[in-house]
Amino acid sequence: MTYTEFKNTFSKRPLISLANIATVVALRRQLSRWQDKGLIIKLRRGIYALNEHDRKIHPSRIFLANALCSPSYVSTEYALAYYNLIPEKVEDVTSVTTKNVKKFTNIFGAFIYQHLKTDLFFGFKEIQDENKLPVFIAEPEKAMLDFIYLNLSEFKGQDKDVFEKSYRFQNLTILKKKKLFDYARRYNNKAVLNIAEKLLEFIRESV
Repeated sequence: MTYTEFKNTFSKRPLISLANIATVVALRRQLSRWQDKGLIIKLRRGIYALNEHDRKIHPSRIFLANALCSPSYVSTEYALAYYNLIPEKVEDVTSVTTKNVKKFTNIFGAFIYQHLKTDLFFGFKEIQDENKLPVFIAEPEKAMLDFIYLNLSEFKGQDKDVFEKSYRFQNLTILKKKKLFDYARRYNNKAVLNIAEKLLEFIRESV
C-alpha cells in the first residue's frame, strides 16, 4: 500500500488503530518509515494519527484521552476545570480508568490516568466534542468525588476552609446535592462520605 492509498483510506478518521487494520503485519515497516518522515504520528503503541495537513478531522484532546485508554472517562482536575468548578486552566487531560495505566505523552499533550475499582466506575456521561464525536466525561458531582477520593490524604483532618483556600472551588451551586451525597455513599468509604458532608455544608453556607 502506498502512503497516498493509506491517507485516502484514513483521512476522514480521527485516529488510526492497528487493531482495525487487517494487513497490519505487512504495514508495520511502512508505518515506521512514514513515522520517520512525519507523515503519520504515533500517539501510543498501536494508535496513530495522520499528520496535520493530511487528516481531515483534528481530534480533540478529550476524545484522545478516551481513545488512548479504554475504558476511561475524563475526570478530576480536567473535568473540574471543564465545569468551571476551579479557576485554573488545566493543561494535562486527567482521566480515570479500571486499568493500571498512568500516562501517555505525545504531540497533543499529556494524558494522565488514575485507577478506580470497577464498582466505582460510574457517574459519567457521553457528550459530543467539537467534531461531534462521542466522548465520556464525569458528571460534575462524580468529578468532584473522584478528585476527593484520589486525594484523600489532602482532605483528611481539614476543616471546610480547605474547599475555598486550598482548592478555590467555585460555582459549587451547579452540584446537585442529592446526587453528590448518593454518589458519595457508593464509594463505601467513611472518609469520602465525611468530606462530602462537609462540602455540602460549605455549599449551603456559601449561598
